[in-house]
Amino acid sequence: MWFNDVKGLGLYWYKQQIRWEDIEPEKGQYDWAILDFALPIASEMGLNVLVSLTAAPDWARPAGVNLESEGPPADLQDFARFLTDMLNRYPNMIHAIEVWNEPNLDREWMGTNGVVAAEYVDMLRIANQTIKNIDPGIIVISAALSPTGGLSADPNTGLERAIDDFAYLDQMIANGLLDQADCIGAHNNGPNIGPSVPWDNVPPDPDAVFRGPFDNPHHSWSMYSTLQTYANKIQVAGGTQRLCITEFGWASMEGLGGDGVYPEGFAFALDNTLEEQATWFVEAINNFEEWDFVWLAMIWNLNYGAQAGWDVTNDNTPYSLIGPNFAQRPAMGAIRAWSAERQGQ
Repeated sequence: MWFNDVKGLGLYWYKQQIRWEDIEPEKGQYDWAILDFALPIASEMGLNVLVSLTAAPDWARPAGVNLESEGPPADLQDFARFLTDMLNRYPNMIHAIEVWNEPNLDREWMGTNGVVAAEYVDMLRIANQTIKNIDPGIIVISAALSPTGGLSADPNTGLERAIDDFAYLDQMIANGLLDQADCIGAHNNGPNIGPSVPWDNVPPDPDAVFRGPFDNPHHSWSMYSTLQTYANKIQVAGGTQRLCITEFGWASMEGLGGDGVYPEGFAFALDNTLEEQATWFVEAINNFEEWDFVWLAMIWNLNYGAQAGWDVTNDNTPYSLIGPNFAQRPAMGAIRAWSAERQGQ
């Protein structure tokens, strides 16, 4: 059972993504089967649960919007009702809620007006009020942003398709983010550099297949620069919130048997060895412990490889800590050893 693997790592939080469209495919008709199974077991095992909510069902989306991409509902009260029903069904089983996922990209936030930070903060406000009215102890986490550079607009509509995460965070803060979240969500799945490397001081690697961090310097390649800047922006704006890193990890194709095949856009996974993956996880965790601005950090991922049948074209497979034939990749042992040493102190 996967929960045993989580506890075996010495970790006491687990993340459950909930796709609203899967739970309520028709308005008012719920399928709670997955959560009815997972949440009581997690509770019995003493695990804290972070729920990440995303993907409004088609029936709730605005008329005329492109349904091929995920996005928010037309009526935020539908989202509030879903939250209410979920929390009433699982009292004391959910300890943190991340409200949506990477809304600075239109593949996650395909709304009528494109990618708009103010609209996301409106959703967060409704969600925060709903959650706190039911259980004030639940940690409300703003949606983690996708580290990305520059602006991108749809050539047909002119609507924003992607917004630089630093710019989007500024816009969220300007629209009241810090009044509506206990913790500020962050994602950083490193490419082919370690967690302590600033974007503007990347050591050369002439053998790297993926050239992004070396030939096109930008903060989005760097975990260190991204997280440090997020924390600084919050502090400058007068906020006291820490970061909740709801995904972090490194992809490695080593041992997956793909013979050079890798997920589209993930060439960096060819550069990372399993030893580097293990080393960088521990280095990142030590950084989080040292920095005073990280509250929670969730490893991405434990077992997606197994669930995807170790499909080498699936972009989540090379991040998985469990490899083919359910063998534990070295990162699992490294994280387990880190936890044992910390608990022994």
